[in-house]
Amino acid sequence: MTEPVLDVHLGPEDAAHALRADVRAGLTAEPKWLSPKWFYDAAGSALFEDITRLPEYYPTRAEREVLAERAAEIAATTDAGSLVELGSGSSEKTRLLLSALREHGTLTQFVPQDVSVSALTEAAHAIMADYPGLQVHGVVGDFTQHLGLLPGEPPRVVAFLGGTIGNLIPEEREKFLRTVRDVLEPGEWLLLGTDLVKDRETLVRAYDDAQGVTAAFNRNVLNVLNRELHADFDVAAFEHVALWNPEREWIEMRLRATRAMTVRIADLGLTVEFAEGEELRTEVSAKFRQEGVRQELEDAGFALRRWWTDAEDRFAVSLAQAE
Repeated sequence: MTEPVLDVHLGPEDAAHALRADVRAGLTAEPKWLSPKWFYDAAGSALFEDITRLPEYYPTRAEREVLAERAAEIAATTDAGSLVELGSGSSEKTRLLLSALREHGTLTQFVPQDVSVSALTEAAHAIMADYPGLQVHGVVGDFTQHLGLLPGEPPRVVAFLGGTIGNLIPEEREKFLRTVRDVLEPGEWLLLGTDLVKDRETLVRAYDDAQGVTAAFNRNVLNVLNRELHADFDVAAFEHVALWNPEREWIEMRLRATRAMTVRIADLGLTVEFAEGEELRTEVSAKFRQEGVRQELEDAGFALRRWWTDAEDRFAVSLAQAE
């Protein structure tokens, strides 16, 4: 088996610089926040995999259901020669698309993108072993910064799955979608996974499970800061909070200080005060409606061609074409 091609646009020094900049900006803001991108160290990634198997966490199962049912239709509609996956991780769900495109007879290349060299290398080798003859051209980069550097022979379908677009606030989503559109040629495709608005109880349970796995995942971001920036957060002194914001139609994950404390981030020369009960926002996860998705896509230069949901209308996968 030949080795996968890897383009590395994001090195350890870039990640370290971004972490320092994000933490300084977020912990000196009012109210305080941290970017969800820093959840995913090795421990955080393992915890998230555990989350996807929890009974309360429906998005992964619901999206997989849609892809399993519609992959052949996606392949027939797009005739894609290249599948580009943003934030690929282990690329497990993408195998449904790869298999359908290969069976359709058009697939020649897979372009997974991820911020982790090790995760991308492992996933690329696994894909090459299971799909002999498929060209795998991985890109180590940030999908908010390096979209213009993505390879792939037209016609391409760019897959952005898992509801990850919901972690972007509206202004970030607008910029992201316009950038994807600028990368694509007219007629190429965007396959998008979006979690849908539903009752508050179901949404909150998905982000505040009975076993406390999501709470551990949320608090782990403080372990990342302690390790990478020599901070001294008392991780156990923060409790996990998941709230539904009905006006913005998104879930907010927060960490709430259970006592007043002073935190020192040594590598930044920064001291941060927390009052008892003060909350630090770590993630938003927007939920969507079909017309809202259609409008955001149209504003970015896409036409919505297909809209599929799981049997319970919990999660949608849409296929949009660059105009």
